[in-house]
Amino acid sequence: MNLSASNYQHQTNHGTNSSTLTYLFLVLRAARHGCTPDSMPADSSTRLCFGPFRVDLHTRELWKHGTRLKLSGQPFEILAILLTSPGELVTREELRDRLWRADTFVDFDHGLNAAINKLRDTLCDSVDSPRYIETLPRRGYRFIAEIEAPPPTRQPTIAPASLLATANPVNPLLSDAPPPPSSNVSRPYLVAIILGACVFLTATLVLQKVTFTANRHDSFLAVQRIQPLTNLSDENSEPAFAPSGNYVAFHRTGSSSDSTGIFVQTIGSEELLQLTHNPDDGFPAWSPDSRLIAYTRETKDAISIYIISFAPSGPASTLATSQRQLDTGSFIPTRREIAWSPDGQSLAFSTAAGLVLLSPENSDAHALTHSPASSQDWGPAFSPSGDRLLFVRSDEAAFNDEILSIPVFGGEPSRIASAHASVLGPPQWSNDGKSILFASNRGSHPGLWRVSATTPDTPIQINDSGWYPALARNGNRLAYQRITRKLDIWQIDVGGSNHDPRALIASTSETDQGPGPQVSPDGHKIAFMSDHSGAMEIWVSDRDGAHRQQLTSVGNAGTPRWSPDSQSLVFDVGQRNGTAIYSVNSSGGSPRALIPSDSSNNVCPSFSYDGKWVYFASTRSGSFQVWKVPAEGGTPVQVTQHGGHAALASLDGKFIYYAKTPYANPEIWQVPTKGGPEKLVSPVLNPVTWAAWSITKRGIVFAHPSGRGRPVVSLFDPATRHVSDLAELPIPPFWLSASPDAHFLLFDQPGWQQAQIMLVDNFR
Repeated sequence: MNLSASNYQHQTNHGTNSSTLTYLFLVLRAARHGCTPDSMPADSSTRLCFGPFRVDLHTRELWKHGTRLKLSGQPFEILAILLTSPGELVTREELRDRLWRADTFVDFDHGLNAAINKLRDTLCDSVDSPRYIETLPRRGYRFIAEIEAPPPTRQPTIAPASLLATANPVNPLLSDAPPPPSSNVSRPYLVAIILGACVFLTATLVLQKVTFTANRHDSFLAVQRIQPLTNLSDENSEPAFAPSGNYVAFHRTGSSSDSTGIFVQTIGSEELLQLTHNPDDGFPAWSPDSRLIAYTRETKDAISIYIISFAPSGPASTLATSQRQLDTGSFIPTRREIAWSPDGQSLAFSTAAGLVLLSPENSDAHALTHSPASSQDWGPAFSPSGDRLLFVRSDEAAFNDEILSIPVFGGEPSRIASAHASVLGPPQWSNDGKSILFASNRGSHPGLWRVSATTPDTPIQINDSGWYPALARNGNRLAYQRITRKLDIWQIDVGGSNHDPRALIASTSETDQGPGPQVSPDGHKIAFMSDHSGAMEIWVSDRDGAHRQQLTSVGNAGTPRWSPDSQSLVFDVGQRNGTAIYSVNSSGGSPRALIPSDSSNNVCPSFSYDGKWVYFASTRSGSFQVWKVPAEGGTPVQVTQHGGHAALASLDGKFIYYAKTPYANPEIWQVPTKGGPEKLVSPVLNPVTWAAWSITKRGIVFAHPSGRGRPVVSLFDPATRHVSDLAELPIPPFWLSASPDAHFLLFDQPGWQQAQIMLVDNFR
C-alpha cells in the first residue's frame, strides 16, 4: 500500500461523519471550478516533526530549522517508510520489496547501504550512537526518535474567498449561489460528480457504522506506538507501572548520586522524580493505591526490602524520612524481584527455600512455595484478581526455567510454560488474566513472548529485543528494557602463560547474532561477520586481527565456516524468500550459491572433514534438521530425522556433531557420518547457545555456566568422557571458536552497552 492510500485508510477508520461531509464539500467545490482532489492541500497527518526536522510526506520535502534540505529518491522513501512504523523493525527485505525490482538482488544491497548512508548524512546521524535510525544488523532498521505533529498552520484556500462566501452557513453543500460564468464544467458532468459523491457518502456512512458497531470495544482503532520512556543517556532498567498507568518507576545508573537510584517518570511529560540516591537500590514495585513503592537494596552481606512514600508534588527533602526497611524475620531474601498484591496486604519475595508472602504492616510472613533441590523460585507476579501468583522456577542443574502459577491461599503449582532457556525478568499477567507475557532468550537472543495462561500452548514471540516487561493495569501500556550493545571479538591464550582475556577486534556488530569468529584450520586467519560497511558481511583478518578485509558484498551474510584446507568459506545469506547457503574463496571473488533461497530457512553451514560435503540446518522438511549438499553443489540429502541445528564434523571423519535445537543451552548430539542412530553425546555437554562450542583435535570445547558465578570454557574428551576446565570468561558468550589444538579461544563480549526503557502505547 502506498503512503497516500495508507493515509486515506487512516482517515476512513478514524474520521468522523463531519470530516467526510467536509471532504465531499471540497470535492464538489473543486469540481465546480475545474479543480481535482490532487490539487487540494495535504492532510496534516502527512506532516511530522522529529528533533529539529520537519517532513512532509505529501510533498516529499524535508526541512531543518526552516531550511529545506536536499533529500529525494530512495533515501527519502526509506525515511517515509521508517516514519510510518516508529519504534518497529523494518526489515531489509521489506525495503527491497517496496523500493527495488525483484531482479535487482545484487544492486539492492549496495543501493540500500548507499541510501541509508545518504539519509544518515542528511540527518547528521551516527551508526555508532544513533539518534534517529538504529541499525539491526542482518535484519533491518528502526526509527527510534520521538515523532510529533507540527503546530497547526493556516491552510491555503482552494477557491477565491468570494466564492466561499456564497456557501450556505448551515449546510455548505446547499448554496443558492450560481456557479460563476467562467466555470468550464458542464452540467451533466457536474450532476455525475454530485451523484457519485452521494453514493460515496452513503457507502462511507454505512461502512463507518458497520465498522464502529463491529469494533466499538476493540482497541485496534488506536495506533500502537513505541518510543523511549526517557531521553536519558545512562542506563535505565527494571520498569514498573503505577496502578493508574500514569507513572513508571525504574532503576537508573548514572555517574553521580544525583543520577543513580530509583526514579519515577511521568508518562507524557519530562517530569522526573528521584526517590533514592543509592546505586544498590532497584526492582521497584507499587502499592495498589500508588502511594508507596517497595524496592530492594543489595549489599555485600544481604538483600533488604524497603518501602518509600510516593508524593509527586511533595518536597524532595521528605523522601529520606519516608522510607523504612521491612523486617523479614527468619526469611532471608535471595533475589531482588518483588511483587505487591492487588489488595495491598502482601509482598512476595524469594528465599533459598521458595517464595514468601510478607505483610508490610506487621511483618507476618509465611512460605508459599517450596523449591525442589537445585532449583530456585523467583520473579513473583500477582494475577489481576489477586488469587494466583505467577513465578519462575529455575533448575540450575538442567539449565531450564519454568513459568508456574500457584493459588495464593495454598495449593499445588501448575505449569504455564517451560523452555530450555533463561527467563529475563518476572513474567506478567495480561489485564484479562488469559495470557502471560515474559522475556526469554529461548530464541537464542532476548525477546518478548506470549503464552496462554489457561490452556497448554506454545509461546509466540512478539518482540526481538525485550527484557523485563511491565504491563500497566490501566491505559493499555507496556514497558520493557532494551539493551543496545556493540560486540567485540576477544581472545584467550589457553596454552600460554597469560590466561587473561583481551580484545582482538573491536565493534564488529550491534546484535547478539554477531560476530561469529572462526579460526581457520591452519591457524593463520580469522573469519567473522561485521556490519562496518553498513550491512552484515563476511570479513577475514590475520590471526592477530590485522589486515582486515571485507570478503562479501551480498548483505545479510553470517555464520562463516572454513573448509579443511583453509581456502574457502561457507556462510548463510538472508534473502526475501528465505535463507540461502553460499561459498566463497577465502582470497576473494564472487560468492556461489550452494542452496538457493527458497521458502525454508537454510542456515549454519559447515564443511565435512574431507571438504566434499557442506552440512547445514534447514526447515525444508517442516522443522530444523541437519542436511548436507555436495561442496560443488547438487541435491540436498537429509541427515537427521529428530531435530538438528549447527552441525560440525569430527576431525577423524566418524561423526557429525550438532546442537539438538536452535534455542539456548542445547544438548549436543551425534550421528555417524555414514548413517546410523542419533544419540546424545553427554548430558554434561550443554553450551550456552548453539554457537558456543567448537570441534578441536583434543575434543569438544564449549562455554557453559560454572555454578560458581562466572561462566567457564571446558573441554569434553569423547574418548574418556572427561570434562576439564580451560578458562573463565567475564560473561557468557554467544559465539565461541577454538584453534585446532585448543590453545587459544575466540569469543564475543560487549564493547559498549546501554540499557533503555521502551514504552508501548495501545499495547494489545
